[in-house]
Amino acid sequence: MGIRFFSFKPEKTFLNCTTLPGWSSVIAGLLAIGFSGSVLANEQTSSGMLSIEKESADDGKLIVTADLLNESQLGLAASVSIIDEEKIRKNNATHLSEILNLAPNVNFSSGASRGRFIQIRGVGERSEFVEPINYSVGVIVDGIDLTGLAGGALLFDTQQVEILRGPQGTVYGANALAGLINIVSAAPQESLLKVSAGFESYNGQSFMLVKSEQVNEAFGYRISYGNYRSDGYVENVTLNRDDTNNFDEQGAKLNLSYKINSDFSLSGNFIWIDVDNGYDAFSLDNNRQTYSDEPGYDRQETLGASVVAKFDKNEYSLETTFAFVDSDLAYAYDEDWSYPGICDNTPCDSNSWGFDWWYSSFDKYLRNNDNWSLDFRLINHESEEAENGGDRWVLGAYFRDQSVSLIRTYTFNINDFGNNYDTRNSALYGQYDKAISSDWTISGGLRFEKIGADYFDSEGYFSALNESFWGGKLAVEYQASTQMMTYGLISRGYKGGGFNTSQMLPENQRAYDAELMWNYEIGLKGYWSENAITLQSSLFYQDRDDIQSKQSYVTSLADGQTLQDGGSCPCNFTDYFLNAKGAKTYGAEIEISWRELSWAHYYASIALLDSKFDSLQSFTHVEADLNAEPPVAFDLTGRQLAHAPESQWVVGADFLLDDWWTLNFQFESKDDFYLSDRHQVRADNYNIYHITLAYQADSWQLEVFARNLGNENIVTRGFGSFGNDPRKFYELEPYFQLGTPKILGLRAAYQW
Repeated sequence: MGIRFFSFKPEKTFLNCTTLPGWSSVIAGLLAIGFSGSVLANEQTSSGMLSIEKESADDGKLIVTADLLNESQLGLAASVSIIDEEKIRKNNATHLSEILNLAPNVNFSSGASRGRFIQIRGVGERSEFVEPINYSVGVIVDGIDLTGLAGGALLFDTQQVEILRGPQGTVYGANALAGLINIVSAAPQESLLKVSAGFESYNGQSFMLVKSEQVNEAFGYRISYGNYRSDGYVENVTLNRDDTNNFDEQGAKLNLSYKINSDFSLSGNFIWIDVDNGYDAFSLDNNRQTYSDEPGYDRQETLGASVVAKFDKNEYSLETTFAFVDSDLAYAYDEDWSYPGICDNTPCDSNSWGFDWWYSSFDKYLRNNDNWSLDFRLINHESEEAENGGDRWVLGAYFRDQSVSLIRTYTFNINDFGNNYDTRNSALYGQYDKAISSDWTISGGLRFEKIGADYFDSEGYFSALNESFWGGKLAVEYQASTQMMTYGLISRGYKGGGFNTSQMLPENQRAYDAELMWNYEIGLKGYWSENAITLQSSLFYQDRDDIQSKQSYVTSLADGQTLQDGGSCPCNFTDYFLNAKGAKTYGAEIEISWRELSWAHYYASIALLDSKFDSLQSFTHVEADLNAEPPVAFDLTGRQLAHAPESQWVVGADFLLDDWWTLNFQFESKDDFYLSDRHQVRADNYNIYHITLAYQADSWQLEVFARNLGNENIVTRGFGSFGNDPRKFYELEPYFQLGTPKILGLRAAYQW
């Protein structure tokens, strides 16, 4: 079997945290809320931007479309956040990573131009290089699977983003061990033409055009185009440029709906995404000035579609969904972060030492990622005539085929390295909701899934695996009143095993095992005070087995020795995965909204997380001692998981100043957290402020905004196990990628 290298397009044509209450206070607060009154409503924003009104529990519910039975947000026995169109706009978000912090216990890692590696409750990947990855957080856009492709998760013309926390073992199986993010685009509507444009700091420009029409009772369409461009937030002093870490993103969507008759309907969603971003993010001085002489790039061109056929007859529905996506990705960077002359007339000058203290290398990864999926569902809706509202159930079958091909071109590799990773998933699943009485409901879900995977590469290594899994949930709901629901949930998730690529690994480390998770959760949802206050809250415990932990041998380019064994940088990196024994995670999440006053709306999101390894002995940790006899690993037992901050929260308010003007103020805070399982370096905590002033009259909308008003440095990716600065003779030190600085901007929209 040969290497199936894909046809790749020319690269250029790519289309100090505030102290939170202790655990006892939080738990007491949740219980107090539960017994002091009742809440169940939804926090969907009102149709007019300037109206801040109480809403009834029966009108305008936010529906979780990722759930099998399309449950309302506050009626679903699970932890879910919905970020709607208004929140996306207020946060000036053009990409998914810019609204993730609005949801409790959700974090992300950059390591690219965008934060495309997502963690939910401390579970998720942080980077991708040579190794094929089974992702822990699924990403779906209009039924199209973009898991592992979140660099293209643009938010133009988006109706809502649903963030489901905890394993989604019934609905998405192996694709959603930690949770799921479901992006829903706006649907066709009657006669709409909308244009918007914006300008911001760093030469930022955005544009969106939307045209929608309900042609007749049977057929409607919506087509949209959006783009975002910016020079980025880095100055390259070597090249005297300020655009080497730029953003250049555009996309188009087409949504079609056709109702053939009263029983049968078709809908289609089509997306095209073209990302051509620069990647020059790391500075030897840990600031926004870089020295790279060969800036990298982060590119993605994606074409995808989903088609849904739905047949309704009485209380039954038959739904068939076919989806495919084809993506070309190019990711590259200047590995040395410097230039050959950086040592001229300095202590590291080779004329002074007799040999060169600097190196120069460039690393490039070209991937093709394509997959298709087919999903059949037979749904029995509850009967209104039945006692207690009747029962509901779903039976389904799912098939998915994915192929990922890689070519790596690297300065220190004589030949390009290529590999292929092909996976096939097939599953049977079902869910049954039983109303025991008018107050009690039991919901059970079960999924059986088979995964087959093949891996082969240009070094002649081939391996395959076939695995079987089961996952699901059992939830008990108690409707304490028409205004309050409490629930208990047990759910089980999984993801398949995988393969390591390096020939330097012993044979018993060339593959690693599947990972499993049990999630236990209790929650309270509801509304008080004539729907003026809405609440979602939960306490959870997660037990993970055979954690897939990413490790890396860091070896000297000069002699191949590991740093722990006496080697020195400049360095080479060999990533691989191993299975840690397990981890335990406890947490609390609260989302609350208050609309008691006609002129103000207050909201908050609070998350606490306590996550620790059960047992992990790391021989690749920077503090491991490989010179000892026998070698001594670094003990990570009891240590906090990487990218799992112990607290994070958002507090905000909307103020109606008069009939035309509104003011939004938002405060965001995140605790510090470890950046990797390989070292002890942490991202600092941060507190940032945002403000938006908006004017609306008739069809016009005008907004002035400021993001990160205090210009706080936010670490979104970091290293702590090697040295890369020749001026310091490559001594070990931490390096950080910084997030968005202070941004000032203006945006206008007009709608016909």
